[in-house]
Amino acid sequence: MVATPGWFTTLLHFCWILLLAVLLSTLAQTQINLLALQQLGVAISLGDRLTTSWHDVLHFSPIYLLIFGLSFLLSQSIACLLARWLSLPRLVLCSVGALAGLWTTLLLVNMLAPMPTLIAASRSVSGLAVLLLIAAAAGTLFAYMTTPKQVQNQSGESMKSKAAASAMALWLALPALWLSTDTASAASAGSADASRSYQVETVTAGLEHPWSLAFLPDGQYLVTERPGRLRLITADGELHPEPLAGLPAVFSSGQAGLFDVLLSPDFANDQWVYFSYACGQARANHTCLARGRLNHQQHSLEAVEELFRTQAAKTGNAHYGGRLVWLHDGSLLLSLGDGFDYREQAQQRSNHLGSIVRLHADGSVPHDNPFVDDPDSRSEIYSYGHRNVQGMVFDAEHQVVYSHEHGPKGGDELNRIEAGTNYGWPIVSHGIDYTGARITPFTERAGMEPPLLQWTPSIAPSGMTLYRGGLFPEWQNSLLIGALASRYVVRVALDGDQVAQQEILFAELNERIRDVRTGPDGAVYLLTDQPDGRLLKITP
Repeated sequence: MVATPGWFTTLLHFCWILLLAVLLSTLAQTQINLLALQQLGVAISLGDRLTTSWHDVLHFSPIYLLIFGLSFLLSQSIACLLARWLSLPRLVLCSVGALAGLWTTLLLVNMLAPMPTLIAASRSVSGLAVLLLIAAAAGTLFAYMTTPKQVQNQSGESMKSKAAASAMALWLALPALWLSTDTASAASAGSADASRSYQVETVTAGLEHPWSLAFLPDGQYLVTERPGRLRLITADGELHPEPLAGLPAVFSSGQAGLFDVLLSPDFANDQWVYFSYACGQARANHTCLARGRLNHQQHSLEAVEELFRTQAAKTGNAHYGGRLVWLHDGSLLLSLGDGFDYREQAQQRSNHLGSIVRLHADGSVPHDNPFVDDPDSRSEIYSYGHRNVQGMVFDAEHQVVYSHEHGPKGGDELNRIEAGTNYGWPIVSHGIDYTGARITPFTERAGMEPPLLQWTPSIAPSGMTLYRGGLFPEWQNSLLIGALASRYVVRVALDGDQVAQQEILFAELNERIRDVRTGPDGAVYLLTDQPDGRLLKITP
């Protein structure tokens, strides 16, 4: 006789095969991610490997269960229907269907997610192949377990025992997918004073995702808009209806666009305006630096020239860095990102990804850069091991550079930047991946500079200023750091290299803060990151 599994038995088989595939895929992606660290020369102990694997079973597997579960359910349903209607081989249909279903689902997820690749293990061809092969094996196993079989003397009790065994396998697998409580705690910070000692004035509105602000000597403002426009705002807050002409082509997509704007230290004489931006195309793009002379009469930049572009080109539209700052000797720092999918390259000085570079005002390389004599390093690199540096200031009084960078899910960092120093990413981090997977088992390591401060959960730091204005004596010598995700500004008071105090400011605005600047008048200026963004002025 032919025994056809009932719906309950088929469901049990589906569930335990799904859980087994998710568990195997989780362990596989853990080992792939750890292998990427090993290829950077990092030794991974058995204990670190086991704790990382267990962490990922707890935190990554529920996300993967959702992604793979939907694709597996749909693909196996279609495969079984095709096998019944068209009399095609069930094993082949289920196997190929599971592989194609996961591949399609990953493509869709990556298209919809804000990051280029959601599951880090699938960044490489080999990593993607492993996940797809596990899916295909799961489809094959499901087909085998649910195909009607010829049986002899199969009693009802025996069939029930098979169903019971499948149910037991299901319940034994469930604890491996238990999602533990996230123990990450937010950085301690004092809340804003209920009796506000400041007032907020809107200078202008109608800015599309403004990114950076510069103050012109005549009281006007220059503001960059991420889609690729440089806007002029008059001293009385009137937004010029047309953007400045003369900018080069800007690659605008996702996080890519026009970033920082910075005036020449001798702007009164040379009229040079420096700006950073994403250049290229979706499949080959860079962070670029250019300058042009401001022509007020023509409302344009003239004699525009590209000074620097990162090497090598990358795909995707995330993690460009883009912050600019002048040093005391007239050299210029430009912060960069790791390109998201290229995080291991932040440890490779043969490219610019995940670094801060130092240049002369004309784009040439200073002879005293730390790696200028290293043939295996890019001569422009000043520091490396960064993820995505979007805030940077120079403390001229103490000759110190401070920067902050985005962590993944947690692990945003405030760093003191020193020439030639490795800041650890992705070998060390206090954050985890957006899928819950652990990127690295290390939060500190010899030879890698730890942060002065880290925020977990993330605040998504943006612009930053060192306040030395005269309007707010209580904020003197504090770093004011915008927060996109947390929608406030955090004031960080430093005592040497120690964080003395944190305070939350402007939380009542409930807006994504993209840039923070100290104006020539001592006021604090904010840019809000919205389709209808605003330039705000904070005074006592």
